[in-house]
This record gives sequence, C-alpha cells and structure tokens, in this order.
Amino acid sequence: MTSLLDLDFSKQYSYAEYLSWQFTERIELLKGYISRMAAPNPFHQEVSGELFNYLKNYLDSKGKLCKVFIAPFDVRLYNHAKSAVADKEIYTVVQPDLCVICDKSKIDKRGCLGSPDLIIEILSESNLKTDLQVKYALYQENGVGEYWIVFPIEKMIQKFLLVDGKYQTMGFYMETDLISPTLFPDLEIDLQKVFEEI
Repeated sequence: MTSLLDLDFSKQYSYAEYLSWQFTERIELLKGYISRMAAPNPFHQEVSGELFNYLKNYLDSKGKLCKVFIAPFDVRLYNHAKSAVADKEIYTVVQPDLCVICDKSKIDKRGCLGSPDLIIEILSESNLKTDLQVKYALYQENGVGEYWIVFPIEKMIQKFLLVDGKYQTMGFYMETDLISPTLFPDLEIDLQKVFEEI
C-alpha cells in the first residue's frame, strides 16, 4: 500500500501490516489504530536535541550501559502474557521523541521490542491528547519505568515513575531547575539550556 488515504482509520492493523506500507508520512499504531504524526517545529527539535545530547554524553561516559534513541525509532509494545511474539500479534508501534533502553536484547534491526526504561515525549498542539492520555496509559500498562512529558511552551517537564504498576508524579521541573532521570541520579540536566530559545 503506497498511500495513507488507502487505509481505513476505523480498522485495527497489526505490526505485520504496518511493515508492508510504503508511504512517507509518519504514523504510529496505538492498539492497532492509526495515529498520524505531525512534523515537529524547530523549537521541539532543539529541545529534543538538547535532551538527547545530555543523555548520550552521559551514557558514553559510563561505558554505554544503556542506549538512547531519538525519533523516528519504532518501539513495539506487546502482550507479555504471550510467550511468542509474532509481528501479526503486535498492535502498538510508537515513535517516542526520546527513549532509553538498558536491556540491549530488546534492540533489533527494526527498533525496540518491549518497553524502554525511560520515554520522553515533547508536546505539540497536535499530540496533546495522545501524549497526555493515550500514550500515558499505554506506557503505564506496558511497564515503562519512567515517563517524562515536556511542555515546551511552558518550559516545564512533568516526571512520572512507575510504582506498583501505576504512574506517580515525581515533580514538575521548570526552566530554572535541574532534572535527573531516576535511572541516573548523578546526571543533572540544566533545563535553562534545554529550553534556550533558538
């Protein structure tokens, strides 16, 4: 299939079908349903790049104990109750703005199979509901240990940590604050630098 317009947005699709599509538009599958992704604006990209640099430099200095990836990068989430995972049984494929994966066996030539340890999503007007509600629930359900939602207009990050299967808010971090991933408490990210205007 070569055009997004050929797809039925009311139908559920599997990852096997997703792999067969040839169009250039970026999409995600959220429990089988297609979700379009808008092109990010320059400030979104600046924020994403700064966060990536902090994480990459830190991980490189520690001997690459984990890997950080920046979108577009497919993360396939699946039902852990099933012992075998076939492409036709996977219905959720997301492209987080940033993700950190410490279990390198989850990384393959098509992205990540399973839950990253940390996911960071940067909000835009087109993805507010998806990141605040749909992905929040998906990441919680699939055991993503730490989730950050970045509010670029407000220059703020909300940090969530998975505790007993539910996300707990660990705080709101403003432009003048330092934030550290719970995974790496000795990494201090200067949000003034992250949110610096272009």
